[in-house]
Amino acid sequence: MKKVLVTGTFDLLHPGHLRLFDDAKKYGEYLIVVVARDVNVERIKGIKPKYNEKERLKHIAELPIVDKAVLGSKNDWYKTIEAEKPDTICLGYDQQIDEAKLKFDLEERGISPRIVRLSAYKPHIYKSSKLKEKLNKK
Repeated sequence: MKKVLVTGTFDLLHPGHLRLFDDAKKYGEYLIVVVARDVNVERIKGIKPKYNEKERLKHIAELPIVDKAVLGSKNDWYKTIEAEKPDTICLGYDQQIDEAKLKFDLEERGISPRIVRLSAYKPHIYKSSKLKEKLNKK
């Protein structure tokens, strides 16, 4: 069974996330979603998520398309990839990840999944930062 892994914050779930999961699942039969830890979200994005990591994990785990939802590592996000051993890693269109560096770093650890950059789904509408702006204006 081919395993596909996606990672993200997934704070405000929206149709763009659901499309990401649907597109990722096309690369395998078993979808693993890694939910970012609160400490990493704050460090990388500079903001605290609306929902804490346990709430976000619960929201993701409840989705029928998701076969497994896990929290990422606080210190080394490659550890989760090592543990899950995906055949494919699907990256969101806006994730600031250097694909070549990711591939190299994983190969250094003896892992060589396929890495796929997925396309956006209506990013002018379904982007978490835009949705948060709208919510804050209300």
